[in-house]
Amino acid sequence: MPIPGACAGISAIIASGLDTTNFHFVGFLPVNKKDRKEKLEQIKDINSTLILYEAPHKLIRTLEDIMEFLGDRNVVLAREITKIHEEFIRGTISQILEKYKEPKGEFVIIVEKSFKNVNEKDWLLDLSLEEHYKYYEKKGFEKKEIIKKIAKDRNKNKNEIYQYFIK
Repeated sequence: MPIPGACAGISAIIASGLDTTNFHFVGFLPVNKKDRKEKLEQIKDINSTLILYEAPHKLIRTLEDIMEFLGDRNVVLAREITKIHEEFIRGTISQILEKYKEPKGEFVIIVEKSFKNVNEKDWLLDLSLEEHYKYYEKKGFEKKEIIKKIAKDRNKNKNEIYQYFIK
């Protein structure tokens, strides 16, 4: 449970597990379709974790809109922060839409940052070794190849990276 405070967005991002180096507070998306589309276009390539708020009856539509404009990113839905039914739901937007049909409570939506305008090597160096490993693992590489790639990316000896992962 995050430390309770006056700002649900900050509590949610702290507990999200997503990158907190840079974040961008969006708040509620506009209700008007045209304004909503413009806002989503504005934020789609922001290289920061995004913080949005949403009411339960609009959550599904908002997640669908985010997926349409920003892609199927990792998100964390923080529900009822500091209350008895506090919950953090993690996954890609498509995974959450598959499972989560009847949302209840007020939501903070934490959206993984865009990596589109960033040199891959630059942002890989911002990841922890575990995150770096998972990145290559998701791409289908085997452990031995992943360790070689991480060592090359970080300009380290592959034995040094291997030793880190066997501890």
